Parts: sequence; C-alpha cells; structure tokens
Amino acid sequence: MTKFIFITGGVVSSLGKGLTTAALGALLQARGFKVRLRKLDPYLNVDPGTMSPFEHGEVFVTDDGAETDLDLGHYERFTGVAAKKTDSISSGKIYSNVLEKERKGDYLGKTIQVIPHVTDEIKKFIEIGAEQVDFMLCEIGGTVGDIEGLPFFEAIRQFSQEKGIGSCIFMHLTLMPFIETSGELKTKPTQHSVKELRSIGLTPDILVCRAKNRIPNEEKRKLALFCNVKTESIISAYDLNSIYDAPLAFHEECLDVAVLNAFKMDISQKPNLSVWKDVSKNINFPEGEVRIAIVGKYTKLGDAYKSIAEALTHGGIANNIKVVSEWIDSEVFEKSNTATYLQNFSAILVPGGFGERGSEGKIMAAKFAREKKSSFFWNLSWNANGSN
Repeated sequence: MTKFIFITGGVVSSLGKGLTTAALGALLQARGFKVRLRKLDPYLNVDPGTMSPFEHGEVFVTDDGAETDLDLGHYERFTGVAAKKTDSISSGKIYSNVLEKERKGDYLGKTIQVIPHVTDEIKKFIEIGAEQVDFMLCEIGGTVGDIEGLPFFEAIRQFSQEKGIGSCIFMHLTLMPFIETSGELKTKPTQHSVKELRSIGLTPDILVCRAKNRIPNEEKRKLALFCNVKTESIISAYDLNSIYDAPLAFHEECLDVAVLNAFKMDISQKPNLSVWKDVSKNINFPEGEVRIAIVGKYTKLGDAYKSIAEALTHGGIANNIKVVSEWIDSEVFEKSNTATYLQNFSAILVPGGFGERGSEGKIMAAKFAREKKSSFFWNLSWNANGSN
C-alpha cells in the first residue's frame, strides 16, 4: 500500500521544503523504495509559465512539456525520477478544472464550493499514479496560515482521514532563529507555527527545524514538550557547504528512520549511501577549480537559472572539479569593455532569454568568446518566459 508524506512549511518561506523533500526521496530510494515527488502550489497562476523570473525564479519544463515550479528540478536531480505534468499543480489549475466541469454540467447543477468540490479536485490530483510507488511525497507550497493555502491543507486533512491510520504522515519545516545579542536559539516561532497547523486539523509527525547549526538536545526536548512531537522526530536542518550534502546530513539526523518509525515500518535494513558519499567527497575535496561566467538577463536572482547552475555543478562533481560560477548582467557589456569582465574566466555561458533588453550584451559576450577562442556555452533549452 502506498504511503503518503505531506511536507508543509511555517514561519517564513524559502526555508528549503523542496530540498528537504528531494533529500528525503533520495534517502528512501537508498533503502530500496520506489518514490515519486509532487508539488502543490497555492498561487492562483495556472502555472509558472507566465511568471517573471525575478518573481518566481526558473520555470522547470518536464519531459512531457509541463511548465512547473523549480522544485521539480530538485526532485529530478536528487532522485533521478523524471518529473511529469501530473507532479505539479496550482490553485489556478485546480479552480480552472472545477469551473470547466461546472460549465460542462458535471456537477448536475449543484452549488460549487471550496468544500467539497475544490478539495475533492486536490485529492484526485494527489492520488494520480500512487499505485506505482511505495512513497508519494507531496510538498505544499507557501507557509501555514496563508489564506490561499487553506484549501490544500483542508484537502490533505481529509485525505489522511479517508486513507486511514498508517497511510499518511505530516512533516513540518520551520525556522529556529538564533538571537546573537542574547545568545539564544529560539523555539517560539516553531511552537506558534505548529499551533497554527494544529488549528486547521493537522498534527505534525515530524518537525524539521531550519537553523544555522545543529539543534542541541535541550531545545529538541523543549520542542517535543510544547509541540507534541517525539524528541527523535525533531530533525536539524543546518547550514551545509553544498545542497548535495543534504541526504547524508539528514541521514545522520535520522530523518529516514523517523519517517519509517512514523509508519511503523522496519528500519533494520541499512540504506546504500555510497553514491552520496562519493558526491560529497568530490564536492568538498575537489582536485581543481574552474571559473565560469554566466552572462544573462536575470542574474539578480540566481534561481532564474537554477538548472543551468546545477548542471555546471554536476559537471564539476563528475570530474572532481570545483565550479565557481559568476553571474554577470548582460547589460553591462553595452556600457563598458567586455574584456574587463571576461578575460579571467575559463569559460563563458550565455543562457536564453526573451525581449530586447540585454540581448546586445549577450551578443558581445559571444563575440568576445569567439575572438579570444574561449570555451563557450549557448543554452538554447533554457526554460524562460517572455518577461523582460
């Protein structure tokens, strides 16, 4: 029977729910399980395809042509499972589906409401293809308390009740800030986040707490007391040298063990983490270094070129080389000498983009690479949209 893991976030956004979900998927794979990872975004856009890269970062395009959230790129990179259009949904798409059915008469004239019609549509999406995997990991975008996220939280509450005991668990990611002036690691934001989550009918089985360093046992015991979560199910998500150290770090924190224990599954079989140990070794102990200039239009937000940056990192890992990427706004080349910026790089990469702004600068960077015979990459498959 398929097990469902719902990953939610609290306190603030951008804590790393996508990375945590991807790393957990990799750990479950290392134990021999088949997984699929899925993203549910509460925003009202139908998909990220028309959103500005400055607003939302990269648009990740799946093999079957869906324009999705960049977290699906993390899912693919960590698990090797190709994402599909059925792995990403938004409030906009959900409401579009509901309204289309209403216009066709599928609801037989009933009054259309968030409950049950919208929540039912979300539940149907969650279960697509579930019978093909051992674990379905579903990340809910945004943070608990967001008004647009309420239908999703209600849907997963209903879903867990319908599936019954032992089929679903909830993992909640929060922030534990360190107040330097007082020298204290504060648990109160996490306590309030869990209180908010429980007020809408969801009780976390596992807490993943984002902090600069490992969380001491004393703070874990305090969280266990006030959040009604087992001490061993409170996991530190601390700063790492690389995101690709995350599977090993979470394994050391016993995240995979906490998940299996929550499902009352056997934990005796040890995971095969040899691949991740090799990756970590090559990242942390490289034999050399190369510097690559990325000349683009959306360099103020690195996530706009996430897949490109990670592809360079992967190339470095495979060759035991550290890749240092430097982001350069293509517009600067329209105002000054390109050699000033590009002469000290091992290679130059020009990603795609649309609109006139910055295009001349990208052409000048390409011209410099050709004349100086520098290694040059032109990324034609970049997943961007028409925003300038």
